[in-house]
Amino acid sequence: MSEKLICNNKRAFHDYFIEEKIEAGIVLQGTEVKSLRSGKASLNESFMLVRDGEAYLHNLTISHYEFGNRQNHQPDRNRKLLLHRREIDRFYGRIREQGFTAIPLRLYFRNGFVKVEIGFGKGKKNYDKREDIKKKDTKREIALALKNRNRE
Repeated sequence: MSEKLICNNKRAFHDYFIEEKIEAGIVLQGTEVKSLRSGKASLNESFMLVRDGEAYLHNLTISHYEFGNRQNHQPDRNRKLLLHRREIDRFYGRIREQGFTAIPLRLYFRNGFVKVEIGFGKGKKNYDKREDIKKKDTKREIALALKNRNRE
């Protein structure tokens, strides 16, 4: 399977404990796909909501297609996600739990189709974020020390 990454949401792993991931298709218009092929999308501050038994992706920004005409797409419209009914019902129950939210993690092409990876997790507190930063710093320092030690 060939995958081409369009964009990812690095901030999601910093702000949330991601417990589960799913892959979903997304309903797009023609000029949106052309704009995605040139990599003009942003997942920052986007989230998934379930409304009337259907899942929607809010705040996903796909820039205008530069060669489009007056039928160009709206950059920040809500887009429907393609999921099975069982998945929607299961994740709607999880979203309703206190503290759980659904965040898109990656947007990518798989075999010519646009897919979005959605993560379900709980928000981190400030002390959790500081702890993660501390762990990353120590890993970086250890790797640098090993690299310098191997050079000698």
